[in-house]
Amino acid sequence: MHLHQGHIDSDKAKAIQKQTGKTFYLATRFLPSRVRHATHVLYGFFRIADEVVDDAAGMPPAEQRTELESLRAQALGDADASDPVLAAFAELKDAAEIADEEVDVFIDAMASDITTSRYETYEELESYMRGSAAAVGVMMTAIMDMEPELEDAALPHAIALGEAFQLTNFLRDVREDIVERDRIYLPQRTLEKHGVSEAQIERLEHSHSFESVMRDELQRAEERYREGVAGIQYLPDDCQLPVLLAAVLYAEHHAIIRAQEYDVLTSAPSLSTARKLRCLVRTRWHWHWNRDPEAVFRRVSAVPVADGETDSRRSGHGGGVPTQ
Repeated sequence: MHLHQGHIDSDKAKAIQKQTGKTFYLATRFLPSRVRHATHVLYGFFRIADEVVDDAAGMPPAEQRTELESLRAQALGDADASDPVLAAFAELKDAAEIADEEVDVFIDAMASDITTSRYETYEELESYMRGSAAAVGVMMTAIMDMEPELEDAALPHAIALGEAFQLTNFLRDVREDIVERDRIYLPQRTLEKHGVSEAQIERLEHSHSFESVMRDELQRAEERYREGVAGIQYLPDDCQLPVLLAAVLYAEHHAIIRAQEYDVLTSAPSLSTARKLRCLVRTRWHWHWNRDPEAVFRRVSAVPVADGETDSRRSGHGGGVPTQ
C-alpha cells in the first residue's frame, strides 16, 4: 500500500490545514510529505466530527446524531461527500486501508458526548477514549505505510500515546469543559477519593483537594506517555522525530499545570509560541546526538522520570546526550 499525495488537490489541503490544531500542526511540519498531508486529512476529519458535538450552537441532540450519522456515511464512502475534507478522508481511508471499525468507534465516541457528561471510573473514560483517542493512534499508524510486523509492534504504543494526548487535553481543559459544555472528564472515583464534589468544579473552586485530584490524573497520563513513547522506535525513521516532538509539546502542558499549582479552574494552561519553539529546539538538538526516543523524551519532556528509569536530566548524562 502506498499513499499518493497527488490524489488530494491543494484546495482540499488548504481547507484541511485550517482545521488542524496549532500544537499538533507544529509537530506535523516535520513529518515527511508522504505522511504530513495525510495527517492533515485525518485531523481535518476529526475536527469536523468533534465540532458537531462541541460547537453545536444549540443544535438539538437528535439533529447532532443525524449529522454524525451523515459524517459516518460520507467517511465510509457510503454517501457522497459534502465537504472537501470528508472527500479527502474517504479517499485516504481506502488508500491507507483504514478499517471501517476505526471510523465507527470514533463516530460512536463523538455520539456519546451528546448524552454523556460524567464518567464514574477511569475504565469508563478509557472505553470512551477507545474511539476518541485510540482510534486516532490506529489511523496515524496506518498512514505511515509500515511493514506489517513493525505496525503490529507499534500499534499498542500508538494507542497509548493517543490516550496520553487526550488525557492532557482533559486536564488542560477542565475549566472550558465545565463552563462551555457541562462536562467533567475527571473520573468521579478520583474526585470522591479526595473529597471533591461536582459542585466545587462547577463553581470553579480550586482547593488542596482538587490539587490532589490533578496530581493523580497527571500521573496516570504520564504513565501513558511513557508507554506511548516506548513505541516510537518502531515507526519509520523519518516519522520518529515528529511524533516525539508532538509528545514533548503536549506533555509540556503538565509543567505549566504544576507551575500553576494544579489550578486549572482559574485559568487554562497554555503554551506560548516561545515555549513551543524552545521545546522544538531542545528536542531537535538532543535528537541530533541521540536517536533513542525514550532517552530524548526523558531528557527534554515535562514528564517526570519513573522509578527505575535513568534520570539523565539529573545526572547530566545518559545515552550519549551532551549536557547544556
